[in-house]
Amino acid sequence: MLDIGLVLLGFLIMVKGADFFVEGSAGIAKKLKVPTLIIGLTIVAFGTSMPEAAISITASIQQNHSMSLGNIVGSNLFNTLLILGLSAMISPVIVKNSLIKREIPISLIASLLLLGFFFINGDLIDRLEGFIFLLFFGYFVYKMIKDSKDQDIEEIPTKFSLKINILLTIVGLAMIVLGGVITTDSAVKVALSFGMSPLLVGLTILAVGTSLPELVTSVVAAYKKESDIAIGNIVGSNIFNILFVYGASQSISPAPNPSNSWIDLSILAGVTILTWIFSKTGKKIGRFEGFILFAIYIGYMVYIIIRN
Repeated sequence: MLDIGLVLLGFLIMVKGADFFVEGSAGIAKKLKVPTLIIGLTIVAFGTSMPEAAISITASIQQNHSMSLGNIVGSNLFNTLLILGLSAMISPVIVKNSLIKREIPISLIASLLLLGFFFINGDLIDRLEGFIFLLFFGYFVYKMIKDSKDQDIEEIPTKFSLKINILLTIVGLAMIVLGGVITTDSAVKVALSFGMSPLLVGLTILAVGTSLPELVTSVVAAYKKESDIAIGNIVGSNIFNILFVYGASQSISPAPNPSNSWIDLSILAGVTILTWIFSKTGKKIGRFEGFILFAIYIGYMVYIIIRN
């Protein structure tokens, strides 16, 4: 019971930390005249994905590689199927051409690259391939910064001063890291006591818990008709999770992953392709398409629980 309580405490610390981080970093970005879509793809997406980064990197250092991979894949599926699905069911999500032509394909390439490395190397992603992911991520960030500079955007008023926003960003990041350490340690103990595999814990409990910031951010953004933030947060988070989080995890401590994880990676690639197709039809993801994504997630959850 103590470990379960610590898992919940860790989640609460991470969620509140992510709230501070997003508030502060978005405030800084607005002061620097960054467009809304790019804020969603980078500042907000990376901020809400810090719990995944904290847990997956910590789990990798502690040699819990199944949990690290499960958290990343599970979070991306949760983001795409449940969060995007709910957001579209609340209000159709408008998808801009730049997302269809660049960001969603980058997310798909990242998923296929990870799946390809698994087949080539027999489930082992080594440090070299981890560095390849990090280089790919660096290119993505560079393109976002370059694009933002090419646009003439007026400064957007912010709630706090630049100094307060910087302080919020630092405090939020520290809380996210602390919450990640607490949650990882406690979740391993809970998994063992209930007979759950580390991969299943990562795909379910940790994936849902660490995706709460994305859920809150995207659903509220959809309710407020801020499609750029809603879908930008989801696509950006998925890119960040694979390229940076998993790249960093494997660069720090490479190790074999579960042999059946290729199934989850294949599902992730298929779901990304489906989202891309939905986005290209009418340049939006409608309520019916959102329901399809939501239904797929429910079916996937049933499948992995039965599989375990």
